[in-house]
Order: sequence, then structure tokens, then C-alpha cells
Amino acid sequence: MPRITKDDLNKLVQDPSGQNRAETADKISREFSTDTLSDSERVLAEDIFRLMIRDAEVRVRKALAKNLAQTPLVPHDVAATLARDVDEVALPVLEFSEVLNDDDLVDIIGDNADSVEKQRAIASRAYVSEIVSATLVDIGHEDVMVDLMSNQGAEISEVSLQKVVTDFGDNERIQKPMIERNHLPITIAERLVTLVSDRMRSQLISRGHIPEGIVNAVMTQSQESATIGLLGEGVEDRDVELLVEHLYANNRLTSGLILRALCMGDVSFFEAALAKRAGVSLINTRILIHDSGPFGLEAIYNKAKLPEHFFPGVRAAIEVARETTFDGGEQDKERYSRRMIERVLTQYGDLGVEFDSDDVDYLMGRMLQLPSERALHN
Repeated sequence: MPRITKDDLNKLVQDPSGQNRAETADKISREFSTDTLSDSERVLAEDIFRLMIRDAEVRVRKALAKNLAQTPLVPHDVAATLARDVDEVALPVLEFSEVLNDDDLVDIIGDNADSVEKQRAIASRAYVSEIVSATLVDIGHEDVMVDLMSNQGAEISEVSLQKVVTDFGDNERIQKPMIERNHLPITIAERLVTLVSDRMRSQLISRGHIPEGIVNAVMTQSQESATIGLLGEGVEDRDVELLVEHLYANNRLTSGLILRALCMGDVSFFEAALAKRAGVSLINTRILIHDSGPFGLEAIYNKAKLPEHFFPGVRAAIEVARETTFDGGEQDKERYSRRMIERVLTQYGDLGVEFDSDDVDYLMGRMLQLPSERALHN
């Protein structure tokens, strides 16, 4: 590669046109990336760069950025200045420069929240730290998320992945690269199971992100949760009875569904379900369920032929229902459900009763989705 000569400098002085400055910038920056410069020449070149990064001509700064983007020898202040320039100057530096640190990248993202191209360049770097990924996720441009999820060199925390699923879980452009990541936390895979197509669900299994048994359990839970979701506020008793009759006729009035509904605070559904399965009138079933003595609930429960190992949890849930009323405040049902689930799990733990693992996973998952006690009281 030709060295910078006195003739080059004389030409620059005699003809300081934008074209000549750009050619000189290109020549100096290309030579700087080699090992041919002496220490004094390298210092001089760095001083020239500090002048050229303030040049009014974009093509001058672009020539510098193109040649300096991938050299670790460029001074930090020069790289940082180029990275904050207009897109056509900044993009190669943002994508390739190893001189930029996390603080630089986070600041640049924050200062360029509307610049999708700058963020895409950062998302495509050979290595992206969790803090940089989190900053990109917080802004959440769709194209940036596609690049970030596709980048196997990007470290992405579970918290960030949860936010991406919340914001873009039904977006196939983002689902696909997320599923294709080398490592996907099972908590994320579980959330994706109910959002993706059958083909992508199979890919989740084949890539080892989630066992097939859990996929089947999650799909069942999703169907049951959707059923429970039909029981909104103000639903009449007759509507609940009709739903129970429909589920029973289609062999879907399962013990798991009944317990889940109870743990979500749907006592009326629990009452109607037990009445149907036991073949006892709803009025008499309610009397037995809420009998203050120790035998009424157990008698109707056994007659409904529900699993014996569920009973301690059911008894604990009914106790919470007796003690707790909705106060009409914000997140009322969430507070109720959290107390219900905590009591159910505590009851099983205290008694040392083996609880079906899928239901524990479900209940624990529901607890994690509910607001914390601190958040509920704030």
C-alpha cells in the first residue's frame, strides 16, 4: 500500500476540495489499519483523523469510517465520534468497531431512539451484551428485534426475552429467529407454545427448548384457561351451569380444570362442576361445600369422583374463599388468586402430599404472572 507522501500533503494544501480531502482521508485511514506506520506517524495520523471527523463533507467522514471501523488501533474518541455521525458514516462503525464499549452503545441507542438503522447495526454486532440488548428491547423496534433475535452472538436476558414475547409474541418474523436461538429458557419456550404455529411448536421440541410432555400440558392448560376466561364478572349462575353441562357432555370437565377454576377464584364454577359430576342438585352441593363441619365438603368431593390427592388443595382453597371477599379495588381478583394459590401450595407442602407436577407448574406459573404482594399494595 502506498505511503502518505509530502506530495499528497502539498496537493491537499493546494487543492483542499471535498473530493481531494476524501481521497486523502481514504488513503491515510487505509494505511493506518496496517502495521506499516511508525509510532510518530501513527500519532500524526490520529491527529489528522481528529481534524477530519469534523470535516463538513460527509464523504470525508465516510471514507474514515469505512476504513477505521474494523481496526482496534483507532483512538476511542475518533470511533465514538464517527459512531454518533449520520447513518452513512456511523453504521459500519456501530456494527464492527470493537473500540466502542457498552456505555457508548447504550448512550447512542438512547440518543437515537428513532434511528432504526443505527439500532439494527448495533443489534447485528458480533457480540452484544445483555445490557445493550436490554436497551434495544426497551425501545422495541420490530426490525431491530428481528436482527437481535437472529444474532447468536447477542446475549439476551430472560427478562428481555419475556418483554419481547409480551410485545411481539404473535409476530412470526420474531418468533422464528427466537426459536432458532442456540439457547432459549424453558420459561420463554413455554410462553411461545401457545402463540406459534404447529410447525414452529414442533421446532421448539426438536431443538430441545422444551419437552413434548410439557408442550402437551401447556396446550391443555391453555385450552382450560381459555375456558375459565369465559367466566367473567357478572356471569349468571345459569350461564355457568350451561358451560358445565357443555364441558361434561364433551368429556372436558376434568379435575384439573375444576381445581384451576377454583384457584382462580371461580367458586360458582367449582360448585356447578361438583354438582354435575356428583349428580346432586346445585343447592344441596353448595350446602355441603360450605358446611362448617369437617365432612360436607369431603362427602360431595368424593361423590364427584375427583382425585384424592387434590382434596387438601381444594379444602385450602375453599377456606380462602370463606375468609376472603372481593373489595372492588384495582387488581382485586389478582390479590384473591394469589392468596388462593399460596394457600393451596402451602397446604400441600405442610402435609407432604405429592401434588401432580403439571398442576404445580401451572399454579407456580400463575403465581409468577400475578403482581407481587408489594406491587398489589402500592
